[in-house]
Amino acid sequence: MQYVEVREAPFDPWQYLAEWQSQHPLDARAGATAVFVGTMRDFNEGDDVTGMYLEHYPGMTERQLETLVAASVQEWSLDAALVVHRVGEIAPAQPIVLVAVWSAHRAEAFDACRHLMETLKHTAPFWKRETLTDGSVRWVDKNTPG
Repeated sequence: MQYVEVREAPFDPWQYLAEWQSQHPLDARAGATAVFVGTMRDFNEGDDVTGMYLEHYPGMTERQLETLVAASVQEWSLDAALVVHRVGEIAPAQPIVLVAVWSAHRAEAFDACRHLMETLKHTAPFWKRETLTDGSVRWVDKNTPG
Protein backbone atom coordinates (compact mmCIF):
# COMPACT_ATOMS: atom_id res chain seq x y z
CA MET A 1 0.00 0.00 0.00
CA GLN A 2 1.40 3.38 -0.99
CA TYR A 3 0.11 6.84 -0.30
CA VAL A 4 1.29 10.37 -1.19
CA GLU A 5 -0.35 13.68 -0.33
CA VAL A 6 0.80 17.26 -0.97
CA ARG A 7 -1.29 19.67 1.05
CA GLU A 8 -1.50 23.34 2.07
CA ALA A 9 -3.33 22.83 5.34
CA PRO A 10 -1.33 22.31 8.52
CA PHE A 11 -1.58 18.85 10.04
CA ASP A 12 -0.77 16.94 13.20
CA PRO A 13 1.42 14.05 11.97
CA TRP A 14 0.53 11.76 14.88
CA GLN A 15 -3.20 12.28 14.45
CA TYR A 16 -2.77 11.86 10.69
CA LEU A 17 -0.96 8.55 11.22
CA ALA A 18 -3.58 7.26 13.65
CA GLU A 19 -6.41 8.11 11.23
CA TRP A 20 -4.54 6.68 8.23
CA GLN A 21 -3.81 3.43 10.05
CA SER A 22 -7.43 3.07 11.16
CA GLN A 23 -8.55 3.52 7.53
CA HIS A 24 -5.82 1.26 6.10
CA PRO A 25 -5.31 -1.61 8.54
CA LEU A 26 -2.22 -3.69 7.83
CA ASP A 27 -1.98 -7.39 8.40
CA ALA A 28 0.09 -8.88 11.20
CA ARG A 29 3.12 -9.25 8.89
CA ALA A 30 4.08 -5.61 9.51
CA GLY A 31 6.15 -5.93 12.67
CA ALA A 32 7.96 -2.62 12.35
CA THR A 33 6.95 0.96 11.72
CA ALA A 34 9.48 3.76 11.17
CA VAL A 35 8.35 7.38 11.14
CA PHE A 36 10.09 10.66 10.35
CA VAL A 37 8.51 14.07 10.93
CA GLY A 38 10.26 17.14 9.54
CA THR A 39 9.43 20.42 11.25
CA MET A 40 10.29 23.96 10.15
CA ARG A 41 13.22 25.44 12.07
CA ASP A 42 13.34 29.10 13.10
CA PHE A 43 16.91 29.46 11.84
CA ASN A 44 18.90 28.72 8.70
CA GLU A 45 22.39 29.59 7.52
CA GLY A 46 23.05 31.63 10.69
CA ASP A 47 19.91 33.78 10.42
CA ASP A 48 16.63 33.78 12.33
CA VAL A 49 13.73 32.77 10.09
CA THR A 50 10.15 33.87 10.79
CA GLY A 51 8.39 31.95 8.04
CA MET A 52 8.70 30.06 4.82
CA TYR A 53 6.70 29.71 1.63
CA LEU A 54 7.06 26.34 -0.01
CA GLU A 55 6.22 26.16 -3.71
CA HIS A 56 5.81 23.13 -5.92
CA TYR A 57 4.70 22.23 -9.41
CA PRO A 58 1.34 20.46 -8.98
CA GLY A 59 1.21 17.11 -10.70
CA MET A 60 4.97 16.85 -11.19
CA THR A 61 5.69 16.88 -7.46
CA GLU A 62 3.10 14.20 -6.68
CA ARG A 63 4.40 11.98 -9.51
CA GLN A 64 7.97 12.32 -8.23
CA LEU A 65 6.92 11.42 -4.68
CA GLU A 66 4.85 8.47 -5.92
CA THR A 67 7.86 7.20 -7.88
CA LEU A 68 10.09 7.49 -4.79
CA VAL A 69 7.59 5.69 -2.59
CA ALA A 70 7.05 2.90 -5.13
CA ALA A 71 10.82 2.37 -5.49
CA SER A 72 11.23 2.18 -1.70
CA VAL A 73 8.36 -0.28 -1.30
CA GLN A 74 9.94 -2.53 -3.90
CA GLU A 75 13.56 -2.20 -2.73
CA TRP A 76 12.81 -2.96 0.94
CA SER A 77 9.74 -5.19 0.47
CA LEU A 78 7.68 -2.76 2.54
CA ASP A 79 4.12 -3.55 3.51
CA ALA A 80 3.14 0.12 3.24
CA ALA A 81 4.64 3.59 2.89
CA LEU A 82 3.25 7.09 2.99
CA VAL A 83 4.54 10.60 2.43
CA VAL A 84 2.62 13.74 3.38
CA HIS A 85 4.25 17.06 2.45
CA ARG A 86 3.16 20.64 3.12
CA VAL A 87 3.29 23.51 0.64
CA GLY A 88 2.32 27.18 1.00
CA GLU A 89 2.87 29.34 4.09
CA ILE A 90 4.59 27.47 6.89
CA ALA A 91 5.44 28.85 10.34
CA PRO A 92 8.32 27.75 12.56
CA ALA A 93 7.53 24.60 14.56
CA GLN A 94 4.89 23.43 12.09
CA PRO A 95 5.35 19.98 10.55
CA ILE A 96 6.45 20.06 6.90
CA VAL A 97 6.80 16.40 6.04
CA LEU A 98 5.70 13.04 7.37
CA VAL A 99 7.32 9.82 6.11
CA ALA A 100 6.15 6.49 7.49
CA VAL A 101 6.97 2.96 6.41
CA TRP A 102 5.83 -0.46 7.59
CA SER A 103 7.77 -3.69 7.13
CA ALA A 104 8.24 -7.10 8.67
CA HIS A 105 11.49 -6.11 10.41
CA ARG A 106 12.96 -2.92 11.91
CA ALA A 107 16.16 -2.88 9.82
CA GLU A 108 14.18 -2.54 6.59
CA ALA A 109 11.84 0.01 8.17
CA PHE A 110 14.68 2.23 9.46
CA ASP A 111 16.68 1.98 6.24
CA ALA A 112 13.70 2.60 3.97
CA CYS A 113 12.42 5.55 6.01
CA ARG A 114 15.81 7.27 6.00
CA HIS A 115 16.41 6.56 2.32
CA LEU A 116 12.97 7.81 1.36
CA MET A 117 13.39 11.03 3.34
CA GLU A 118 16.91 11.74 2.06
CA THR A 119 15.94 11.03 -1.55
CA LEU A 120 12.86 13.21 -1.20
CA LYS A 121 14.99 16.10 0.12
CA HIS A 122 17.35 15.90 -2.85
CA THR A 123 15.02 15.08 -5.74
CA ALA A 124 11.45 16.23 -5.04
CA PRO A 125 10.64 19.52 -6.82
CA PHE A 126 9.98 21.94 -3.95
CA TRP A 127 11.22 25.53 -3.77
CA LYS A 128 11.62 27.27 -0.40
CA ARG A 129 11.45 31.03 0.16
CA GLU A 130 12.34 32.12 3.68
CA THR A 131 11.38 35.32 5.47
CA LEU A 132 14.01 36.63 7.89
CA THR A 133 13.46 38.69 11.06
CA ASP A 134 14.30 41.95 9.19
CA GLY A 135 11.50 41.23 6.70
CA SER A 136 13.78 40.33 3.83
CA VAL A 137 13.15 37.19 1.80
CA ARG A 138 15.51 34.76 0.13
CA TRP A 139 15.34 31.50 -1.77
CA VAL A 140 16.93 28.48 -0.16
CA ASP A 141 19.48 27.15 -2.64
CA LYS A 142 20.56 23.96 -0.87
CA ASN A 143 19.40 21.43 1.67
CA THR A 144 21.08 21.01 5.00
CA PRO A 145 22.98 17.76 5.47
CA GLY A 146 20.92 14.96 7.00
